[in-house]
Amino acid sequence: MEYKDYYKILDVKRDATQDEIKRAYRKLTRKYHPDVSKEPNAEQKFKEVGEAYEVLKDPEKRTAYDRLGSEWKAGQEFRPPPNWQESFAFSGGSTRGEAADFSDFFASLFGGAAAPGQQRHKGFHARGQDFHAKVQIDLQDAYHGATRTITLQTPEVDEQGYIQTRERVLNVHIPKGVTEGQLIRLSGQGAPGFGKEAAGDLYLEVEFKPHPFFRVEGRDIYLDLPVAPWEAALGATVKAPTPGGVVDLKIPPGSASSLKLRLRGRGLPGNSPGDLFVVLQIALPPAESQQAKELYRKMERELQFNPRAKLGV
Repeated sequence: MEYKDYYKILDVKRDATQDEIKRAYRKLTRKYHPDVSKEPNAEQKFKEVGEAYEVLKDPEKRTAYDRLGSEWKAGQEFRPPPNWQESFAFSGGSTRGEAADFSDFFASLFGGAAAPGQQRHKGFHARGQDFHAKVQIDLQDAYHGATRTITLQTPEVDEQGYIQTRERVLNVHIPKGVTEGQLIRLSGQGAPGFGKEAAGDLYLEVEFKPHPFFRVEGRDIYLDLPVAPWEAALGATVKAPTPGGVVDLKIPPGSASSLKLRLRGRGLPGNSPGDLFVVLQIALPPAESQQAKELYRKMERELQFNPRAKLGV
């Protein structure tokens, strides 16, 4: 049978409140009610909305559905664990009989639930759901490695089965050489497990904060380095910043703007460390004083330089 995504059917998020679920249900039942709706397949959609609401409005059913549904997507083949109906009972009342009004998927999950007054068994076990979040770090954290404190808002199911948002503060080790988009796995920091199963994991996707003059592509780092016209024309040794500290960089004579100089192994660390690429940008002195203006006029007279000669003009 196909797995049904009840959250998608009601068009709500997985951490939606009970009020949000109720509002979505009322809106969709008005839209798809067979007596008034002109939508195609209105009757079928009306039944699907009712089935989804039957599960998500009930804290115990919703908790069980979330535990079982974390590994499937809508439309995928679904098989509940063996003997699930016998090992997981619902203290809120029986669903025998009402399952006949819903899909085979619903019946396979709740059709054999216990009658009122029966106690919930401890035989159902499911691993906790994994959480995913993004974490922004500085380039220096990735270059040297670091430990940072982060604050996350994560959903949790309370003792009554309601989903609540809890603030969590974690100390996270940033591995040396981590790249943007890489996942940092924090074992056991996801949703709690059910029964005897372990908690899920927390996966943090790394993003780099913007740097004032470095930019990162994979493990390579790029730096736009301003140089004076005479440094580019005559050659020079200049100071250049790198994530590992300031270095002396040799500028070849006759360098043009946008010339790329490569410093091997000075990018992000790793088994194959990245490189640092220095891109030269020729910076012109401002002609703000009379003396500076005279120097530019002298260059104009004596150098006879036409920067557009290659364009034929």
